[in-house]
Amino acid sequence: MNIKRIMSVGLLVLSAVGTASAEEVGSVDTVFKLLGPDHKIVVEAFDDPDVSNVTCYISRAKTGGIKGGLGLAEDTSDAAISCQQVGPVTLSDKIKNGGDRGSVVFQKRTSLVFKKLQVVRFYDQKRNSLIYLAYSDRLVDGSPKNALSAVPVMPWGKSE
Repeated sequence: MNIKRIMSVGLLVLSAVGTASAEEVGSVDTVFKLLGPDHKIVVEAFDDPDVSNVTCYISRAKTGGIKGGLGLAEDTSDAAISCQQVGPVTLSDKIKNGGDRGSVVFQKRTSLVFKKLQVVRFYDQKRNSLIYLAYSDRLVDGSPKNALSAVPVMPWGKSE
């Protein structure tokens, strides 16, 4: 096997460690394709793997056609994100004290090898808010297209 191919596969496997996996909530077709699946917009949900009770919803373009059906197509860099607090949030000391300066919480491959959609979490200590940034990048260059969602950490349930 080619050493470059082995290294590329290894990087892909390692890059997915420690990130959330998403479940598809729904999708809508945007372009009809006679052969292969239609182009579509997919809506997926994932929970922050390090902060309990925060759920994010991400919508992204998914390329169809023959290449898309075979997993060979490259999806566009367009994405939108919305995150919500769905229960009582407890932040780790690392996050509270500013030691977490941007953690990748979600990754999705959007091309055969080098392109991926990522969501990075930041914590704004002054405003007690979690910020989620969605963007797309490649091994060499990325896209300036991005989307942002902020979750103010609020008390949950009945106060005593």
